[in-house]
Amino acid sequence: MSFTGHEPHSVPYRGMLLALFASGVATFSQLYSVQGLLPSIAGELNISSSQAALTVSAATLGLALAVTPWAIISDRIGRRRVIAIALLASVVLGLTSSMMSGFEPLLVVRFLEGIALAGVPGSALAYLADELTPRAVALASGTYISGTTLGGLAGRLVASWVGEPAGWRWGVAAVSVMAAVGTLFFLLKAPAALGFIPTEQRGLRPILGKFKRALGGGMPLLYLQGFLLMGGFVAVYNFLAFRLEAPPFMVPVSLASLVFIAYLSGTWSAVASGRLVTKIGRRGALLLSIVLSMAGLLLTLPGNLVVIIVGMVVFTAGFFAAHAVASGWVPLLAPATRAQAASLYNLFYYVGSSLLGWLIGVPFMHYGWTTLVLCVVLLQMLAVIFALALKHKK
Repeated sequence: MSFTGHEPHSVPYRGMLLALFASGVATFSQLYSVQGLLPSIAGELNISSSQAALTVSAATLGLALAVTPWAIISDRIGRRRVIAIALLASVVLGLTSSMMSGFEPLLVVRFLEGIALAGVPGSALAYLADELTPRAVALASGTYISGTTLGGLAGRLVASWVGEPAGWRWGVAAVSVMAAVGTLFFLLKAPAALGFIPTEQRGLRPILGKFKRALGGGMPLLYLQGFLLMGGFVAVYNFLAFRLEAPPFMVPVSLASLVFIAYLSGTWSAVASGRLVTKIGRRGALLLSIVLSMAGLLLTLPGNLVVIIVGMVVFTAGFFAAHAVASGWVPLLAPATRAQAASLYNLFYYVGSSLLGWLIGVPFMHYGWTTLVLCVVLLQMLAVIFALALKHKK
């Protein structure tokens, strides 16, 4: 009898849940570990705040460029093998980055680390689809996504808490060690690939043809949502620590990093956005989420720390709700090219993180937080305009 997938509550299924959760934590903890350490990196390497932000952008750019190639490779050699290779390589590169003495070598290693990390999001969901029954995939997918969210939060917190007394290098190294534990967990718990069928090599032209079709219709309008919203989101979190550690707040790094707990509001809002879609439709839910995020960001303008924290919670909840709606809309608008459309959305999403997350630091460095907020609000207004253009898209 042919393999039809592991059923829920079976031993391989439970192993899959634990393995994919661990891989999500290992991936996104390393990807964003330096974000809470940017002031320390800037101080030690004698660079500006916008230059320090390039350590985040280099990794996310590497991930953006490599997600699709890794997905193609996984079609040939298997999802489990690709994820294992990606995690092992990223841990080695993460530890190496903590030893870099210069700014430029650090950027190169972070870029390579992003390329390595791309193997996980490029293969994880396909691994689930290969090895589980259809009714088991939804819950397992949610477990993986929760691992990515908590991984991003844990990486920022662990790096900041270790990095404040010991230096940013030890903070980055601590996160890499945590990721090594997650990698070991994946290797021990991930079930063997029984449902994977290698695809035959068909050349480059059919692949490019599918990507061309995935750029048709209203798809670029959705890709731009990821680019604009993620770029502004990362910029806010990149430079918030610089604001909180400066007068009049003078908040220590270990305490400033607690602002990242606002991410938990995004974990809730991403799920809640699904219920919102059923009530007011995808376009309405997307617009409302963007406006909510914008309102939260404007709350960070006053010089009151409590109001800033509330604003960050609202801003984060709105962003993740918008991201959930936009990314969930992508496969519905491109049913014949779902994989390619998802890859393009991820490409725009992480390029926005890399480019805008760094670029907005330039006006912040010269003119302060208010200018940064105005830049991000402008991006959000553009996202609203593009969302309005989707009004005839179901």
